[in-house]
Amino acid sequence: MTRTSVRSYENRPVEKEKIITLLKAGMAAPSAVDRRPWYFYVVTDRQKLAAIKTATPNAAMAAKAPLAIIVCGDMNKALTGNDHELWAQDASAATENILLAAHALGLGAVWTATYPVEERVEAITRLFDIPQHLIPFNTIVIGYPKTEGHPKDKWNESDVNWDNYEDTNK
Repeated sequence: MTRTSVRSYENRPVEKEKIITLLKAGMAAPSAVDRRPWYFYVVTDRQKLAAIKTATPNAAMAAKAPLAIIVCGDMNKALTGNDHELWAQDASAATENILLAAHALGLGAVWTATYPVEERVEAITRLFDIPQHLIPFNTIVIGYPKTEGHPKDKWNESDVNWDNYEDTNK
């Protein structure tokens, strides 16, 4: 509960060992029928990080970050039929694992949405020449936090029900 979204970073690179740990954490996520329909683009090139800002303005902080991981859904590994869209839940689980691992490693990170906003999906796909079977789901911008974050207490008992639904907003 101490993790928070971090949008400003020190000007220092994230060590490769930590990047691999982040990716391993993402790949340790649960997935439907253990299909693991994810694929990760690691971005450390300063020009490409700056280009992310242009492609998806909600990820503007990437221009000053040392690292971004683009989490994609791999449609070649996704389930088919009624379960096809479960890939998004699997990518979300992988993303949350990366966010928690970043925090545990002393890094700061923020999840910036790409999918299902078509313009963002197309922009990231073009920028990284992503093949058609991969769908960019989000961009996680990562680095050493410039300042200490202050997590919010988001507990709200009215969002919880114990056994029977009661409309507490009456």
